[in-house]
Amino acid sequence: MIIAISGEVIHKEPTQIYLKTAAGLTYALRISLHCSAELEEKFVSLHTTLLIKEDSHTLFGFMDRLEKELFDRLLKINGVGPSTALAICSTFTPQSFSKAVLNQDVNAIKSVPGIGPKSAKRILVELGDFDLGLADQQGGASTQEAMMALESLGFKKEAISKALGKCEGEDTQSLIKQALKILAK
Repeated sequence: MIIAISGEVIHKEPTQIYLKTAAGLTYALRISLHCSAELEEKFVSLHTTLLIKEDSHTLFGFMDRLEKELFDRLLKINGVGPSTALAICSTFTPQSFSKAVLNQDVNAIKSVPGIGPKSAKRILVELGDFDLGLADQQGGASTQEAMMALESLGFKKEAISKALGKCEGEDTQSLIKQALKILAK
């Protein structure tokens, strides 16, 4: 299993790079448009996912560990292959995708090339409470404090996570106020 790779970018296309390692091997890696935009240096380290099929071995590279986790999670959904998962990773950041799923935003998911209304609904249903643990990372301590405060008021953790995913405040007080408005509906 190849979980990461480092080397020199010797060729770059919008969704593929050739990476020459220190050992002299050159690997072709499929990447998202977000990853491609972030590749500015010649020497890079990427998180990877290796997909082995009867007729091919394909290596996918990701600058961000969360993008790799999103890609891997999408591959587990029936009907979502590597091309569709990569298109989703190219369209959304892990944070914006998590927010779209928490908000059950079918139109946002349909904006991905190759995904229609049925596929978008299936993705939303299968991912349900998908958030990659981003609530903790996005707002840090404020989000944690808001989560604990809302739990102490008797709200369920799942409902709180969804509500906080829709909030845009940065301090604990504004997060709690916005979440309470959402939870009261």
